[in-house]
Amino acid sequence: MGDTQDWMAAPGAAERARSVLAAAWSCAVTADGVREEYVGAHTVTDDGAVRLAVPDDSALLTAAICAPRQEPSAVLEFADVAPVPVRGRIRARLHLAGWFAADGGELLFRTTRVVLRQSGGAVVVDLGEFAAARPDPLASAEAHLLTHLADAHPDAVERLTRLVRPESLHAATRVLPLAVDRHGLTLRIERTRAHGDVRLPFHAPADDVTQLTERVHALLAQAATAGCPRALQRQRADGDG
Repeated sequence: MGDTQDWMAAPGAAERARSVLAAAWSCAVTADGVREEYVGAHTVTDDGAVRLAVPDDSALLTAAICAPRQEPSAVLEFADVAPVPVRGRIRARLHLAGWFAADGGELLFRTTRVVLRQSGGAVVVDLGEFAAARPDPLASAEAHLLTHLADAHPDAVERLTRLVRPESLHAATRVLPLAVDRHGLTLRIERTRAHGDVRLPFHAPADDVTQLTERVHALLAQAATAGCPRALQRQRADGDG
């Protein structure tokens, strides 16, 4: 479910899709009825094309060689998983439809359709925008940044709740950092049987970790003038708290 906090300065669908692709370590491939899972086997070109290293005896390799060229003969699926253990950890799924061609001992995937599925629904991303977009500059560091914030600075997360509207914190049992990009930080607000997300926008984009640190400190300074944080309800009986 969503919360009432306004969402501002968020990445567009093409940038979000490229960020999911850049950060993903694994992918699922479906071709000609064959589905295979690959871990650490893909790389991404500057224009968003995917290279996949598969073993010589892979059923996918056979299916790709036999498939008609220039047709959407395969689908690649990438899951964007929150690095912090929150309820509902899949933040987005990226589906690429297209076709494979053998290239230098690898399979080169040419995309003909891009679909980004997030909590708000599915969006078909324009192919030109997808090719021209660049991943968020914090995408590769996001997992470390969020886990460090959650594990080493829970007090800072608690202080940031001062910037959240009181109605969004109603019946909240736990608040954790869900996502961060150059435009802002997203908090996951968990309740006993539901959850919602609130985005805290930065005053200016952060293009590297140094700038991100400054942006978070600016949010904390803003929170310091916003009054006392709202106490969270503790529901240890059902696992929250």
